[in-house]
Amino acid sequence: MAAHTHSVRSRNAGAGVPYDVVVRGGRVVDPASGLDGVRDVGIVGDRIAAVSEGGLEGLRRIDARGLVVAPGFIDLHSHGQGIGEGRLQALDGVTTALELEAGVAPVSAAYRRAAAEGRPVNYGYSVSWASLRRHVITGAPLSGGADGPLDHLGSHAWRAPASPAQRAALLRLLEAELGEGALGIGVLLGYAPETDPAEFADVAGLAAAAGVPVFTHARPLTEQDPSVVVDGAEELTRVAGLTGAHMHYCHINSTSTRHLDRVQALVETVRAEGARVTTEAYPYGSGMTSIGSDYFRPDRLHVLGATGTPQDVVYARTGETVASVDRLLELRAADPSGLAFIKSFDEDASPDRVARICSLPGAVVASDAVPFVIEGGRTYDPLRWPPPDFVRTHPRGVGTYGRTLRVAVRETGVLSLSDAIARCSLHPARVLEETAPAMRRKGRIQPGCDADLVVFDADRVTDAATYRHTTRPSTGFVHVLVNGEPVVSDGVLREPALPGRPVRA
Repeated sequence: MAAHTHSVRSRNAGAGVPYDVVVRGGRVVDPASGLDGVRDVGIVGDRIAAVSEGGLEGLRRIDARGLVVAPGFIDLHSHGQGIGEGRLQALDGVTTALELEAGVAPVSAAYRRAAAEGRPVNYGYSVSWASLRRHVITGAPLSGGADGPLDHLGSHAWRAPASPAQRAALLRLLEAELGEGALGIGVLLGYAPETDPAEFADVAGLAAAAGVPVFTHARPLTEQDPSVVVDGAEELTRVAGLTGAHMHYCHINSTSTRHLDRVQALVETVRAEGARVTTEAYPYGSGMTSIGSDYFRPDRLHVLGATGTPQDVVYARTGETVASVDRLLELRAADPSGLAFIKSFDEDASPDRVARICSLPGAVVASDAVPFVIEGGRTYDPLRWPPPDFVRTHPRGVGTYGRTLRVAVRETGVLSLSDAIARCSLHPARVLEETAPAMRRKGRIQPGCDADLVVFDADRVTDAATYRHTTRPSTGFVHVLVNGEPVVSDGVLREPALPGRPVRA
């Protein structure tokens, strides 16, 4: 059933109507309380004020009959922090998108910039180990940009061994940034795999003392690179146990590739022993990162690639499938920070594999959304809507949540609707709620919680973005409210809406 928003302000103005907005008659799914039933949800300002079996009146009504009403989805892994990227995520049900794996530095500059520009969804940042390491070792300035660490992944200078004095300086800077409200420490260890393991342990110890998570892109596994100084999964889980740090294993699916079963078993073992290791996954078969990074070295394409050849690589700026080693080397030299896809498996031909990723025990859903890529020589206005054809991104940043609901719930049934919603909302909130008190009010539909809500049609919700048409919005998400303000109404983006607020520790 199509949903419609009705204004009843003229009829009720001055009549003592208690709610600003009432979401009426939808199937309310609140994973925290176990509620799954038809209810009205009353909103006052930016908070949920009532959840009732019926009869609520408000200045604005959203007819949710025949639709699901869920807590807004929380993306713990979103590098696409601009307005345009946030709009596409809102159309995929996201109400909070956080940059935690790469992080930023200084965090105060990132928060100021986002507040000044406005954001369609809530935002927040970890502090970037990679950016501060580059600053300490090379003297490079700090921008506070969410794309800062990603711009230098292909550089070798920041990966040089750190002296004891440099390591001490790095830890001091990380600690200072945590004092500025960073949500944790983002560690791109997989992009600097020769880093001394003692340095990573020191960073984890700092995080444990501060009571914040470490969001880690792990080193390669020994199966992927026998020369790696330590197996990435073994290190992450061992350090969690030794230091007591809360370790969040970023995109466990894409870094583990064909060895996911071993890595998942290791995670479950240390969890049973008392270590806190949380994980995330996205339902796509191709990764994306800077073409200048080591993952795109011709002799390392086997680490993530399906065939280990250049044909696994698509250069995002032009959409070109790389035909040869010579062409790959040319692109790496000319545009080392340019983003490229690398295909690990064909998801269209492997629905069971996608379903397994969606249902990994204990994993939350996170997109790993990337910033927009603009064709060479073109100019993009970030307020322009919809994004023009010369703007590209990874479809996972546009369709992760629609695809999860379609594949995991409707097509394969590996997850119940309530479980899928929990992995998209409540469970990500719980990853951060000990660090950021505001997260205790998210991922739930209860009085006093933030009015971050998504209303969708469970029978037709789906992703639409593809590797050819990367910015096609998901469909079936009918209404999305952020802090009580509609960002999506009747399936259409409200372009002026920028109600996102900061999430800080």
